[in-house]
Order: sequence, then structure tokens, then C-alpha cells
Amino acid sequence: QVQLVESGGGLVQAGGSLRLSCAASQSIFENSVMGWYRQAPGKQRELVAAITWAGSTNYADSVKGRFTISRDNAKNTVTLQMNSLKPEDTGVYYCNARFRPIPWGWGQGTQVTVSS
Repeated sequence: QVQLVESGGGLVQAGGSLRLSCAASQSIFENSVMGWYRQAPGKQRELVAAITWAGSTNYADSVKGRFTISRDNAKNTVTLQMNSLKPEDTGVYYCNARFRPIPWGWGQGTQVTVSS
């Protein structure tokens, strides 16, 4: 079964940290650029961070210096370490492959809520 399962979200105060994890099916994960996305209420889904199979990363300007994306190619997992969280980081966070069709769609996501 092809799937994506995100976890690790929660409620945290501004300035706090959370660590998100994504477990992906091998067919999705292998050789793919993987991305973490977020969708705030009433807004479009946006890319937060991405990582290539070889480990090269890029980040949205809004999270640079605060978020770190990593992956474990042996375990088909991708992680997002989020530090110095701000209320504007609130949203549902999803992971998925980039730069390829995604017939499997999106996982259920994990809710991150940052209180001021």
C-alpha cells in the first residue's frame, strides 16, 4: 500500500520546538526529493523545506535558520525539526515527494499549533 504518515505535531508556545516525522512507502521515497509542506487555515498549501536523496536541502525564507529537514534513506523517513516556533507557523503539516506525479495524493497531515 502506497502511503504517507505524518506525526509529531501538537500545541506549543511561541519559542518552543517540535519534531515532525514522516514515514513513506518505499515507492514514494526512493530517489525522490521529499518536501514538508504546511497549510494554514484559509491559505494554500506551501512548501516549507525540501531535501534531495543525497541530502541537499532548501528552505522557505520564513523558516530559514529555525527549521531543519533531514532524511533516513534506510528507513524511508523524513524529519522536520522546528525550533523558535512562531504563531504564524501554525497549520497542518504534510510531507510528499516533489517533482513527480503523486497519484497517491496526500497523507492526513499533522496539526501544529503555536500559541502566542
